[in-house]
Amino acid sequence: MTLSISSTSHVTLNFALHHATGETIDSTFNKEAVELTIGDGNLLAGFEACLIGLVAGDHQTFTVAPENGFGQHNPANLQTIKRHQFGPDMVLEIGLVVSFSDAANTELPGVVKIIDGDDVVMDFNHPLAGVELNFEVEILSVS
Repeated sequence: MTLSISSTSHVTLNFALHHATGETIDSTFNKEAVELTIGDGNLLAGFEACLIGLVAGDHQTFTVAPENGFGQHNPANLQTIKRHQFGPDMVLEIGLVVSFSDAANTELPGVVKIIDGDDVVMDFNHPLAGVELNFEVEILSVS
């Protein structure tokens, strides 16, 4: 009997994540396959949902809308910080990723979006927020 992927399956697979522009963001097709357990929180629910019902040998591509992937871009996650708060030796440039700590001391990366005099606009959205993604999978085993 062939097992299909369910909400608690252990799965070995190859995957590729492609930006809507066609750019490959990440892929294991030329590396070692990954093993994961559905429902353990290591894979976004929107991606796990694509896997349910697949069996070993399946090779599929799914389009994942932003709300099922990394979420929509949230304008509230743009924060303006004064230049002097970064330290005198830090060279700021558009696109630079800067690590901050939140109240729980959890690392929170932000990307420099705008530098306007003493104002630096940081974007704390996930870099793939608002992006439609193509999720390609090849199921190697299901248990």
